[in-house]
Amino acid sequence: MYSHGSESLIKQAREIQEPELHKFYNRLVKLLQGKELSHEAVDSLQRLHLILSVTKYTRTLPPELQKRVASLLLLPAEQLQVLSSAVLRETLPLSGQEVNYNQENLGQLNSHAAALLLLQAGSRADLSSFCAQLLRSLESRQFEGSNQSLTHTLPILNSILTHSPECLTEDHVTLLSKKLVDWLRYASITQGGGASSGGFFTGPRSRQPVPIAELDGTVSGDFFTVLCVGQGFTDDQWMNVYSFSMLRHWLLTYHSVSNGNSTADTANRLQLSLSLSHSHSFSNDDRSEVDGSVVSMLSATSSSSRLLPPKERLREKAFQYCQRLIEQSDRKAHKRTDTELQKACLVEAVCILDCVCVEDASLVYRTFPCIKALFGRLSSDLSFARVLLPIAQFYLNHGEMAAVDCESVWKLVLGRFPAELFNDHFLAHELLRFLRLNLQSLQLRVPQYTHSFPNLLKFLAWNSPAVVDDFVDLLPSLVTAGTAVELLHSLLDLPCLSATLVLQLRSISLPISDTSGHGLQSLDAFRNPSFRGLFLFLLRGESGSGDTIDRLNTLHELLTEAADWPRVVQCAQTVPVLLHIYFNSVVTVADEKLLSHLILVMLERSSLLLRIPKYIKEIHRVFSFHLLRLCKLRPSLVVDQSHELLEFAGATANVYSKEEIYMHVVWVLGEYLSVSCDSRCSVGLITSCFEALEAVLFEVTSSAPPPGALCPAPRVVTTLMSALAKLASRSHDLIPRVSLFLSKLRTVTRSGSVAWCSDEEDLVTIVTRGEELWSLLKAPGVAQSVLSPPAHVTAPQWHRDTNVAMPLLLRALTNLTHSQ
Repeated sequence: MYSHGSESLIKQAREIQEPELHKFYNRLVKLLQGKELSHEAVDSLQRLHLILSVTKYTRTLPPELQKRVASLLLLPAEQLQVLSSAVLRETLPLSGQEVNYNQENLGQLNSHAAALLLLQAGSRADLSSFCAQLLRSLESRQFEGSNQSLTHTLPILNSILTHSPECLTEDHVTLLSKKLVDWLRYASITQGGGASSGGFFTGPRSRQPVPIAELDGTVSGDFFTVLCVGQGFTDDQWMNVYSFSMLRHWLLTYHSVSNGNSTADTANRLQLSLSLSHSHSFSNDDRSEVDGSVVSMLSATSSSSRLLPPKERLREKAFQYCQRLIEQSDRKAHKRTDTELQKACLVEAVCILDCVCVEDASLVYRTFPCIKALFGRLSSDLSFARVLLPIAQFYLNHGEMAAVDCESVWKLVLGRFPAELFNDHFLAHELLRFLRLNLQSLQLRVPQYTHSFPNLLKFLAWNSPAVVDDFVDLLPSLVTAGTAVELLHSLLDLPCLSATLVLQLRSISLPISDTSGHGLQSLDAFRNPSFRGLFLFLLRGESGSGDTIDRLNTLHELLTEAADWPRVVQCAQTVPVLLHIYFNSVVTVADEKLLSHLILVMLERSSLLLRIPKYIKEIHRVFSFHLLRLCKLRPSLVVDQSHELLEFAGATANVYSKEEIYMHVVWVLGEYLSVSCDSRCSVGLITSCFEALEAVLFEVTSSAPPPGALCPAPRVVTTLMSALAKLASRSHDLIPRVSLFLSKLRTVTRSGSVAWCSDEEDLVTIVTRGEELWSLLKAPGVAQSVLSPPAHVTAPQWHRDTNVAMPLLLRALTNLTHSQ
């Protein structure tokens, strides 16, 4: 909130009266008439901005004042430019006279004035007119003298291109493409400002032009680029830098401009391919004379490229420029900042080459040798990981066309990057973004992708909150029939992987001789050769070495102290979300055999989870939900896995330790163990299931819970009772046994409290449910219809069936209750 003083100023500004406001306007006009503005004038401008901004109404300034404020935009002081543009923004829309630049005064344009002009544009026609004016100024102005506005023009055009590319015409595209070619390829090769030749008698005549230099200090032997250095830079060299910064954006978006010259463009493309093939033969001949230098090839193509149309010529010059940047990046820079600049320029250069090759496939064959050599040079140094990702993008887009082996690229990107740089947050964001943007291509062309999930999950295990959104998008693409089971185990072991990554880094940073790490038993276990295999399995780089490990209980014991580590806890919180996505995806690719296997995994892993109580509870809830869903989708799964389900349901300990999933297993057995769901369901199977559940229910309701355990939840008891009643309704020989148990239950509860239920209301609920089931079982035919109704009863469509009277009745009732 604002301070008391600030609130007082805002209140005064809102409550100012019109007479006082006009006096303030007149005084400000006088203050702005001087050649040099005083501090009072600046303070008054700030007050004017406050007055205009604190009201929701648009105020109109007097014409004279607005003209004076607009003139401040042309002053060199940036503080005044900011203040005046802020004031004029509050008075928009302007009359069109105050901030209006014609061909003569565009030379004084700056970024603040340009932003105001863009805001002032009321229509696409206005914006297009302003854009044409800017482009005409570029065409007419020369680089002699001060051309400060040129450095602002390209960013303005870039903004227009971003937000409204349709405002540019084909003529605009042609003109700007020509100018970009000139700035990129033909900038000055001498340093700006001149340099003294030295000596005692020095003067204007003794100043000689000094050539630009490379980052390693040698004199540059080719055209100027952003990686050239000098004591000063000329205007066209600055425009070279600006042009390179917007080149990729221009190449990606200038296609939005309508082009009616498709026939001519096709002919031009044909001429381009012929000229390029001719120039490429010359470059091959010349390369041996200059020891394979890229420069000779660029020089050989320069003359033929002058014959190309503007767009194609820009592509050719962009290609040459990027090739030169790649050659310059191999030089050893003297400063660390220059080394980082080389990396950034490499990223941009490779991305531009990718754009150029997407537009013109004939350039792929000329570009790939350079990209392949660059990958070979950088692949062993992981500090260039950011550069290697655009190279991987290039291989993905063009590797198939060039028939290039890409396996080494994917081994690096999907192998070493996640394995060794999982704790690099920037790389994690960039790599996961790369995968999301190229999902379809990766699934089709990169077989290693779906098998790399153990490595990719390391990003999630290390920094779950930051990357969970990425994995929400990626996870469905990793679920296949071949990876489904191992992926499920990997998701459940994600907290263990998180702890293992922490231990791995601690083991590297803390030598064995360092006593500060000896307090961690898990770190000692990580270094112990007898447990090394457990941790190495978690750290594996690709799938296929086995679904899981045998000694999961041992692993969880070793990582007991990691259960409260913040990174592990955060990781555990994301697993339930990902499991929902996993199961939603797996049902689309799995057959019945795989779904049966997944049910077994759920039953087994319900007791093999890292000991985080809240995590275990959430996983059981997810398992319960999807167990019901799978069985509803394929009811025959219950008969297929009846032995394992009965074994799980017959263990009384599961009632107390796995309440959620146990209750749903019992419900599934009672609901789907029926001939109507699967013809293989025999009376013997129903009877064996009945006996297993009957034994558990008798044990639970006849004794107190084990020490340290809570009383079973009422819904578990009622679910067991309902399952027994359903099974008995399908095999009438079992009805007397159920009825006897229910009658005994009612008799026992009448005597008072019982040891297995501590709440009186819960006990009443259980008894009431028992009486309802007992009453139903007195009429077996009715019991089966109520407890196991057929599908057409549980999902009626009578209101839609034209063969019954229900639709007619509904229409009649509608006519009666609604007035015509």
